[in-house]
Amino acid sequence: MWNGCSNKRRNDGKTWLAGMAGQVLCHYGKRGVACMNIVWRALSTRRDFLWVLFFVNFLGSVYGFWWYGNQLAETEAWWWPFIPDSPTASSLFTLAILAWLMNRSHPLLEAFAAVTLFKYGIWAVVMIFWGGWLDPAPMTEALNWQHWMLICSHLGMALEALLYMHVMSFTWKHLLWVAAWTLTNDALDYGVDIHPWLSPYLEPYDHLVGWFTLLLSLTSLLLFAALSMLRASSRENVFRTE
Repeated sequence: MWNGCSNKRRNDGKTWLAGMAGQVLCHYGKRGVACMNIVWRALSTRRDFLWVLFFVNFLGSVYGFWWYGNQLAETEAWWWPFIPDSPTASSLFTLAILAWLMNRSHPLLEAFAAVTLFKYGIWAVVMIFWGGWLDPAPMTEALNWQHWMLICSHLGMALEALLYMHVMSFTWKHLLWVAAWTLTNDALDYGVDIHPWLSPYLEPYDHLVGWFTLLLSLTSLLLFAALSMLRASSRENVFRTE
């Protein structure tokens, strides 16, 4: 009898402690996220930070166009605007940053940058892991340092698009133009077969890659349409809209 009461009190005490710990973590976790949000909003629009981000994206774009050099050399010139997807996305964001540094905001440019940064950032990471999974070698051997560098840089692209939504000024109307471009690009990539070169183990499944790319385009467009509407009331008018 005594042991049963003792165990019950012990269990009740554990439940109370767990509940209190959960409340403390929830309270301070929310405060931590709120503090991080305040710090980021203050940091993200500082001119020195924007200049660093500008040069990072500029150099990344230069490297990206160089990386596509062989494919561009083997493709007719009139298809070139549709081939270097990731460096085009980072170039658009570089121009958006330059506009912010000049205290300007261009909604259409920001809309193109946001959607393409997120889409091609996620696309590249999925393709690298997909190709590594199909490779007969273990994943740790199939992926080299360049793959991991591309994974990190493309995840950074997708993250940039999300983190800078608080200063972007586009609306769903601007996204209609982005939708026309991205869906046309998808149709040409997999209709004319000018999509970015894939791993030789992934190439036989390029029809599945095409469907995945289309789904990712639609998801990206819907995501940023939703974000632009949800955050319209809280978006900061930091830069003058052109």
